[in-house]
Amino acid sequence: MTTALLFDLDGTLIDSDPLHAAVFIEMFAERGQEIDFEFYRENIHGRLNAHIFAELFPGEDAEAMADYKEAEYRRRLKAGQEPIPGTFELLDLADRMGWGKAVVTNAPRENGEAVLEALGLTNRIDTLVIGDECARGKPDPAPYAEGLRRLGADPAASLAFEDSPPGIRSATGAGLKTIGIRSLLDDATLRDAGASLTIKNYADPHLAPHIEKLKG
Repeated sequence: MTTALLFDLDGTLIDSDPLHAAVFIEMFAERGQEIDFEFYRENIHGRLNAHIFAELFPGEDAEAMADYKEAEYRRRLKAGQEPIPGTFELLDLADRMGWGKAVVTNAPRENGEAVLEALGLTNRIDTLVIGDECARGKPDPAPYAEGLRRLGADPAASLAFEDSPPGIRSATGAGLKTIGIRSLLDDATLRDAGASLTIKNYADPHLAPHIEKLKG
């Protein structure tokens, strides 16, 4: 079995939370409700769309609302987006070492493909795992287990990178040591969810010892 790096997408490879939050804020405003970024952080971030819309918009067509929200997000996503600092350098190292690389996300496939294209990462990732295409999405371990299966990777010799408690629980549940990315949440919140370490981005020097261990 091989070594692999498995990444969440939103908030982990791209700082997309402000854009997602803006779309949600507008959708609530259209229904006469006011929310702010803090509400997004506490009630929406990291969750499956099916759960979000069923809970927050009872009586409406949750699937149609989710489709609209994600289409609006993609419409606002611009080509040439910058990934989280240090992403390209970490992927370059993975290529030199022959490590597998996966993106594991609860986002719809259209979003995953659009974000990777906007970041210039489409050809840098070996496989894209979508939570809704697995038996269960995050926080269940199924998406990360599927990523490991596709890559033929050993969880004990691999790392996951996540920015949300549901994602961290999914990755650790699949046996992966998980590094928390502090794009939105703080160190304590990510560690409480199971992260072994938290970093601001992939250029953080605290990540280096964990990468060195993977080299053997």
